[in-house]
Amino acid sequence: MTLQSRILEVLRQFAGKPIDPSPDESLFESGLLDSFALADFVTALEAEFKIKIPDSDLTPRKFDTIERIEAYIESHS
Repeated sequence: MTLQSRILEVLRQFAGKPIDPSPDESLFESGLLDSFALADFVTALEAEFKIKIPDSDLTPRKFDTIERIEAYIESHS
């Protein structure tokens, strides 16, 4: 399973419905995430990828697309 597919699976579980955003689609503009949901989504990413994401990194810009999430996880693994 690729890193992007794992991220997408976490996002699907978090959304609670079947979704298929493109890797460069804004998760915030599409309504899949909002600033209130970001902390819970990041917690799910931490559990899946066994990483710790500091509160200072909880910005929509870092988690706006699957590509950005992938780059973030790769740089923190």
